[in-house]
Amino acid sequence: MSGVIVTGAPRADAAAVAALAGYGVATVHEALGRTGSLGPDLRPIQRGVRVSGTAVTVLCWPGDNLMVHAAVEQCREGDLLVVTTTSPCTDGLFGELFATALHRRGMRGLVTTTGVRDTEELRTMGFPVWSAAVCAQGTVKASAGSVNVPVVLGGQVVKAGDAILADDDGVMCVPRDQVATAVKAAAARTAKEEASRAAFAEGELGLDRYGLRDTLTRLGVRYLTADEYDRDGTAP
Repeated sequence: MSGVIVTGAPRADAAAVAALAGYGVATVHEALGRTGSLGPDLRPIQRGVRVSGTAVTVLCWPGDNLMVHAAVEQCREGDLLVVTTTSPCTDGLFGELFATALHRRGMRGLVTTTGVRDTEELRTMGFPVWSAAVCAQGTVKASAGSVNVPVVLGGQVVKAGDAILADDDGVMCVPRDQVATAVKAAAARTAKEEASRAAFAEGELGLDRYGLRDTLTRLGVRYLTADEYDRDGTAP
């Protein structure tokens, strides 16, 4: 496999990407019609952290982090590194030394389908990571890969310059040309949720607020008293 390092990749608008961090992954995901999730396997090594950044993508061979070293040169302030491999790999491709270099360049964090190590040090230095595994197994630096090419994580295509949003609920990608739309949609959904939260705090039921009683009726769901169920009811 030969590789390519794409330089000068266009990035989503920095202000719009920063605004995304004001909303949770679940909110933005729902606001965009339940799209963009990178799946349930990418989990944070820390808690209570939410970041957004523009993707610098890296495609490595399993067990080899050469292209992560090459990617550091392409990173700039506000970026977030997105690393995957040509086949499944849980080796620790990333650790404290990489984080030190990326922190110096103003990187927002790392998302990787591989393993990471030095997790205590990463948490101490405040460098957020979402990974598929934690593993002390090291790597070599011997195989060509690519930087800033489209990659696939959790069935979702991530391109260089797309917006990445990550928090305790996971990670999602917003295409570069949809970030402003995502911010507006997330703001509208947040306002709607705040109104619902206030209503629920006053005792309103979701069945009534969302008009779900008609849905139950349409689906043939019946209300029976306990006596009626014992006498005449049939279990589903």
